[in-house]
Amino acid sequence: MMGRMGRPGLLGTMARTAVIAGTANATTNAMNRRAAARQQPAPTAYVQESAAPAPPPPPPPAAPPTGGDDLVDQLQRLGALHESGVLSDAEFAEAKARLLG
Repeated sequence: MMGRMGRPGLLGTMARTAVIAGTANATTNAMNRRAAARQQPAPTAYVQESAAPAPPPPPPPAAPPTGGDDLVDQLQRLGALHESGVLSDAEFAEAKARLLG
């Protein structure tokens, strides 16, 4: 059987129309996505700052030294906080200086 010559038949026209419509739809969707991406605000420093961990709370105020055992206990607690990373070197030195007077 010999193929038809000339204009395409109904199925050929439908297939061509489907390809053109699909391409147009994909192009429109891509353009809409690009336009939406352009309209979104750029990340600001505020967003980046909110992602940063909160600084540790300041060490509790040290009570005035009243006895030798109490002072040693307080120094040991400060040392444990410093070793665990809760207190920085500067905070540890400041708290220790307050304890030792």
